[in-house]
Amino acid sequence: MTDPALAHAATQITAAQAGVPVIAAFFDEPTFTVTYVVHDPETLRAAVIDSVLTFDPASGRTSHEAADRIIAHVQEAGLHVDWHLETHAHADHLSAAPYLQQKLGGKIAIGAHICTVQETFGKLFHAGSDFQRDGSDFDQLWKDGDTFLIGELSVTVLHVPGHTPACVAYVIGDAVFVGDTMFMPDYGTARADFPGGDARTLFRSLRRLLELPPQTRLFMCHDYLPEGRGHYVWETTVAEQRRANIHAHDGITEDEFVAMRESRDRTLPVPRLILPSVQVNMRAGHLPPPEGNGVSYLKLPVNQL
Repeated sequence: MTDPALAHAATQITAAQAGVPVIAAFFDEPTFTVTYVVHDPETLRAAVIDSVLTFDPASGRTSHEAADRIIAHVQEAGLHVDWHLETHAHADHLSAAPYLQQKLGGKIAIGAHICTVQETFGKLFHAGSDFQRDGSDFDQLWKDGDTFLIGELSVTVLHVPGHTPACVAYVIGDAVFVGDTMFMPDYGTARADFPGGDARTLFRSLRRLLELPPQTRLFMCHDYLPEGRGHYVWETTVAEQRRANIHAHDGITEDEFVAMRESRDRTLPVPRLILPSVQVNMRAGHLPPPEGNGVSYLKLPVNQL
């Protein structure tokens, strides 16, 4: 294996004991998003991955129903949150990381290529010179191959672009949190038509993840309940994805995947919450600064997507 970051992740997975880390999943059905609380059972140090701020686009109101479930779990389990980890700047929900940080402590982190996303969408939303495009809204920016600890749990960061330029996967113990790179085998893979997305790059990121050991546990960021399945699920394995992923199983060539992905993406509607979500998530979950009347506004660019 000539990929140093992937080799390190594979070694970490092989060395991890079964059942480590401890993982609790919280499904937000309005956005089809899974938030994870991952902790080290020895030290009770924890990370929250891809949190959700409840948002009603009709009224413009935010609330904390989804996030408060996370807080209740953390407090009941006696956990100490060190990290709020984002796999990318989501286009389907607003992040609750600042709210959770205020209540639980910890640092907010994302992949270093968020700067590319900030540059692209800063222009789209005409964010102005006050909006820094250097990732400084976040406490930590990860590069491919970066490692850190959650308690005594080893974590390796893998850059897996294609859905967005800034997508990362977190390898924590023997588990990988893949963000939107892939979905459950019967649903396939993420779209690649957002600004900065690329189907060919996505295929290479998928195949990179699927080079990890077959027993590696994979945790999805979303489940959309495909036809024929009556319940939501979000955990699978590398072996199962390689065998059965309808878009990216073993034997699918890069050109075949790109043709399928680009054709399929042309038929997909724009995500319902993409404009409010990205506007907030490119700021690490913070709302745009209040204007002179003390009110924060979300912009709606017309005829731009």
